[in-house]
Amino acid sequence: MPKPIAIYFEQAEWWKPLFAELDQRGTHYVKVRASEHAFGIEDVPEQRYALVLNRMSASAANRNRGDCLFYTLGFLEHLEARGVRVIDGVKAFRHEISKAAQLVMLDGLGLAAPRAKVIHRAEQALAATKGLRWPVVVKPNLGGGGAGVRRFDAPEQLKKAADAGELAMGPDATALVQEYIPARGKHIVRVEVLNGKYLYALKIQNAAGKFDVFPADGDGTHEGAVVEAFEPEAEVIADVERIVAHAGIELGSVEYLIDDRDGQRLYFDVNALSQFVADGPGLVGFDPYAKLADWLEDEAERQNAREGHVMAGSV
Repeated sequence: MPKPIAIYFEQAEWWKPLFAELDQRGTHYVKVRASEHAFGIEDVPEQRYALVLNRMSASAANRNRGDCLFYTLGFLEHLEARGVRVIDGVKAFRHEISKAAQLVMLDGLGLAAPRAKVIHRAEQALAATKGLRWPVVVKPNLGGGGAGVRRFDAPEQLKKAADAGELAMGPDATALVQEYIPARGKHIVRVEVLNGKYLYALKIQNAAGKFDVFPADGDGTHEGAVVEAFEPEAEVIADVERIVAHAGIELGSVEYLIDDRDGQRLYFDVNALSQFVADGPGLVGFDPYAKLADWLEDEAERQNAREGHVMAGSV
């Protein structure tokens, strides 16, 4: 028998479309729940799995599973040390759980991003705004889904929140004080990649200015947001593919906007964990989960073939 694909995840609801696609095909795979997982240093996962797809979420702490975050780093290190093929492994996950690391990477690549300061105590927040344009936002360094992100329009407003202990610092007690960027057209663009290559892009119209818009939640609308297919410039696609290659991300997304004040393109979020849009065929003309399943099967077949297994993973 060929070794199965292992899907390591924290939030089961998000991956139902992928599980359904794999089940329909009869693909040989196993589910590995982060919250229930433990491993021994002498374990031999390379004998059990053809590959591991890491779908651990940086927002796990919002669901009382923050303990899984740093545990996952150790597990991924273990897998890679044993020679297991890991999709979005240690390098990718380190970028997933640190917005500061993302900004450092973008700066190193010469790509523009919102100006920000990194702090580790709430009382540092006001001083960190020196040299930044107002309004500012304070966001947890480790988080997801826009949770804990707050906008402040004046220094006294920020000081009051900091003094009251109302700033969300996240599981790693680190936060970003960042310029709030007025998005031209009140929209952002999210570019998805598969196997490190451009897959599709979405324009997300966010007239309400919310920080927690999830295009995977609906069929084109979500709490005042409007989601539609978008074709980015070739330069953007090249930038995105360069970003994910540098971050070690094979399956994820990059988000950008145009600063309405000066027309500059700013990349502001790099995701090693990214859910596909809910209505793929209706919005982008194909089912992204089918393409993901194809790729996973091909990768598993390659891994099994290297060890002399015959792949019989789908029917």
